[in-house]
Amino acid sequence: MTEPLVSVRGLVKEFPVKGGILQRTLATVRAVAGVDIDIARGETLGLVGESGCGKSTLGRMLVRLLDPTEGTVTFDGNDLANAEGAELKRLRRDIQMIFQDPFSSLDPRAPVGDSIAEGLRIHNIGDSAERRRRVSDMLGLVGLRPEQARRFPHEFSGGQRQRIGIARALILRPRFVVADEPVSALDVSVQAQVLNLLRELQSELDLTVLFIAHNLAVVEHVSDRVAVMYLGKIVEVSDQASLYRYPTHPYTEALLSAIPIPDPALRRERIVLEGDVPSPLDPPSGCTFHTRCPIADDEICPVAVPALLPRSDDTDHLAACHLRTGQHASSSSH
Repeated sequence: MTEPLVSVRGLVKEFPVKGGILQRTLATVRAVAGVDIDIARGETLGLVGESGCGKSTLGRMLVRLLDPTEGTVTFDGNDLANAEGAELKRLRRDIQMIFQDPFSSLDPRAPVGDSIAEGLRIHNIGDSAERRRRVSDMLGLVGLRPEQARRFPHEFSGGQRQRIGIARALILRPRFVVADEPVSALDVSVQAQVLNLLRELQSELDLTVLFIAHNLAVVEHVSDRVAVMYLGKIVEVSDQASLYRYPTHPYTEALLSAIPIPDPALRRERIVLEGDVPSPLDPPSGCTFHTRCPIADDEICPVAVPALLPRSDDTDHLAACHLRTGQHASSSSH
């Protein structure tokens, strides 16, 4: 892998659970439970997992919308997790986010051109004429007409609003973008248009992207590498081709088995996981997936936390599984 633009080490985010008249802290939810990940310059890293696994929380920490409880986030050699004031404002020009719901993330009382230009005003870039020109250029880049800048969000379709959200994120020409499930609220036909647009813009603007989704079929078409998350931890990470052809972690296998094959003559064996996702208030001991894992070892999996280690035949393909990466004496190869 080339030199990382974003490097994350030991990242943890905890949220207090309060209750009672005095709103005392009753418990703590560990939404992100110690993540190590690198994102190379110019690559798209797909981040997948079930709802509630901590994907969006991780993404928000990478753009400093949330402060980490523990750990470090390094952006191009800068300590993003501890940056403040003028330094943080400077870094935020290079780091932007595309939100899941394009309607709720746009001000309904403002023309979309004003929403897109907001970042330019905050960073004092250009005069009003220069900002209007930049907004017009960006609208054209995302497939909308410059005169549509005077319209309000309710006058656009869902797909058009997502294009506006993309334009707003890219108006400052950032180097790193977190796309938080940017197509999950869109119709399938519109999803393809937005995904193709993101691919084109990444190539044209030399973007580095963290693409968050729960749909592995979507991630396959936009990602160079894919990281799989479960209960706040990364359980597998690999280049896109290797992960889809040779899934190593049992959780990844189950997610891939749920992807429909667009050919009635072909069938895929569906792996149905038993039980519900454990509560992050009280995660299982050892490997957090062992309560639902079809191959769990009763001796080691409930006791020891598996490290994220490479496969024996592919050092760039990492998985956190005692039985699949030789972490247990009785391990079996995949």
